Amino acid sequence: MPNDVTGVSIFNQKTSEFEFRAGPIFANILLANEVNRATPHTQSALLEALQEQQVSVDGITREPPRPFLVLATQNPIEYEGTFPLPEAQLDRFLIRLSLGYPNPQDERQILINLRREHPITLLEQAVEGSELLRLQKLVWDVHVDETLQHYIVALAGATRSHPELALGISPRGSLDLFKASQALAALRGREHVIPDDIKYLAPIALSHLLILKPDAELRGRSAAGILQDVLENTPLGLGTL
Repeated sequence: MPNDVTGVSIFNQKTSEFEFRAGPIFANILLANEVNRATPHTQSALLEALQEQQVSVDGITREPPRPFLVLATQNPIEYEGTFPLPEAQLDRFLIRLSLGYPNPQDERQILINLRREHPITLLEQAVEGSELLRLQKLVWDVHVDETLQHYIVALAGATRSHPELALGISPRGSLDLFKASQALAALRGREHVIPDDIKYLAPIALSHLLILKPDAELRGRSAAGILQDVLENTPLGLGTL
């Protein structure tokens, strides 16, 4: 139920008042494990928090602690008892990664790391929350040249008119790619975005936002493949907004 995620108001007989008991969504980092096993009603409890960074319960709007980040996993194999995430919810996730199997070297390292206690028990705090918020705001100042702004818009437009797509990238997707490119540039020690930042991020920031036409799916086409075609056929140059 959504209240299991957002929280619930419980009547206190001693004080004769309702007391709000916060749900797990009131955390700095929320992990929604196998989110597609939750019912659509429960999934919808995440929508407001994902987009508006706030939670409304019993007519009262509350803010989760800052910084606030939502991570989710999906079970891609067993579809019995799962509920596919609707486009409106997928559109609110910045990126989607498919991990797959590790390579032999990484898998051997997993065996070594887990031969005793789990490495997660040794993790220590890396940064104060207030410092992370400050760093997030610094990312806003990373320069994105006008040519690259046009390029992002052109990529979005190409998906909207693609003959094999029933649904292209929304303006929210364009904005997410813009902001993600700023963050990647900052992580790589630059004060400006370059085209390779956008091309590197596009597959993981946009593929989950595309919906294929049925006939394209029957031909074995994939969102990732179509997006690769879009990247190859969309020139980088000054256009018209």
